[in-house]
Amino acid sequence: MIPRETSPAPSSPGHSPPKRSAAEARRLSLVNGLFELRALIALLIVVVVFGLLSDTFLTLPSLITMTKHVAINAVIALGMLLVILKGGIDLSVGSIVGLSGVVAGELLEGLNLGFADAVAYPPVWGVIVLCVAIGMFVGLVNGIVITRFNVAPFIATFGMLYVTRGITLLISGGSTYPNLDGNPDLGNTGFEILGNGRPLGIPVAIWIMIFLAATVTLVLTRTPFGRWLYAAGGNERAAELSGVPVERVKTAVYVISGACAALAGLIIASQLTSATPLAGEMYELNAITAVILGGAALSGGRGTVRGTLVGAFVIGFLSDGLVLVGVSPFWQITIKGIVLVLAVMLDQGQRRFQRRGATVSAMAADRRPG
Repeated sequence: MIPRETSPAPSSPGHSPPKRSAAEARRLSLVNGLFELRALIALLIVVVVFGLLSDTFLTLPSLITMTKHVAINAVIALGMLLVILKGGIDLSVGSIVGLSGVVAGELLEGLNLGFADAVAYPPVWGVIVLCVAIGMFVGLVNGIVITRFNVAPFIATFGMLYVTRGITLLISGGSTYPNLDGNPDLGNTGFEILGNGRPLGIPVAIWIMIFLAATVTLVLTRTPFGRWLYAAGGNERAAELSGVPVERVKTAVYVISGACAALAGLIIASQLTSATPLAGEMYELNAITAVILGGAALSGGRGTVRGTLVGAFVIGFLSDGLVLVGVSPFWQITIKGIVLVLAVMLDQGQRRFQRRGATVSAMAADRRPG
């Protein structure tokens, strides 16, 4: 009698998961880890490449100067991080930078009070507070338009970009404010310290970046607002049903973003001791690139301060490195655009791998004994 062939028994929930599934899960975990480290890898590549191409790139004075430039982008990017965590976008930050500098210039050079036939010279601290308040007001308008009138964040902030830039040009008449040093007799001196002061040998801009980074980290990790923000960004409807004040959170992040952009505008005007209405152009793209390159998801719910800071260093060191090696400004713009597209592509790739990894993990869990 010829023995009958037998086929292997089909796998059942009681059997251990196949080796292929476990290997695939490990591979997906490794790839996802590389995605998480993409900003750090990019920063190392930038440092190595420009360190080899330029003898001055890795010198201490050059590193301090570049970090000072990074700080401006980082201040804006930290505000942008909160907006993107909610799943929004803020394209108006560059215009707020210009508006903040022009308002500071108008006040420091003297505000003409026609009705009183006099000129007012407010103190520097009053100028700073007022400019930051104006940035917050622009952010508040963005938040109201988005939450109350259900306008898409891209459209609302894109429109506000033009509105704010137009108001800036109307205030300045298209002119530059060339002298923001102030006058001791008028009590409005000291503005240059914001951009050029060096407590303990470190520029004030870097201290501001460190303080804001620490503050935002504490807000995101230690406060209810941080938990609300991640929840609303991950699933707005579920967060709303859980009692999260989604509309207030959404409005608040645009207000904070406006404040950060206004502060960055003050730092730039202080560094140059002058203000131009065209300041801040394309800064919104630098901020978005830093946040996405740092691991945040455009869809919301994922992102860290640490990643955003590393992303800001990548953009800042790349920009200054291109200048040091003599790359044309036109190519610099092109390269920045390529970096932005690559950052978004990496974000989409990470999302695909995370979904695939979740599927593989779920299949493996279903096959475990239990």
